[in-house]
Amino acid sequence: MLRLEITCDPARIDFDRVYRFLNAQSNWAQGIPRALFDRAMANSLCFAGSLAGEQIAFARVISDYATFANLVDVFVDAEFRGNGHASTLLAEVFKHPGLQGLRRFTLATNHAHGLYRRFGFHAPARPDTLMERYAPDMYKR
Repeated sequence: MLRLEITCDPARIDFDRVYRFLNAQSNWAQGIPRALFDRAMANSLCFAGSLAGEQIAFARVISDYATFANLVDVFVDAEFRGNGHASTLLAEVFKHPGLQGLRRFTLATNHAHGLYRRFGFHAPARPDTLMERYAPDMYKR
């Protein structure tokens, strides 16, 4: 089995590919305008995973690199799922030197709770202290 190669180098990430996936296949960012996508990517730490030069996975972290980070836009192409690529990608995300010693690392998921539990994530210890403003259909307007 080929090993997933991970990069954070924006020059080596196929952002057109990421945009196509998020805009057309994700259940969280369908319809996102390209200009908004580009701004989000430019202000995030992005990770791409490739097999034999083909980008098949992606993850993005929003952080102040001191106290807080939020993991978003994680995906592996459907035909490559079930081979441990998400775990490989996430292991690299959590080893990144800029993301060490953070007080809080958050994420939201509809269906991958088991995957994220393996990396120490759990339901909020104090959910009564967390609030959000959420507009799930924003890009469909």
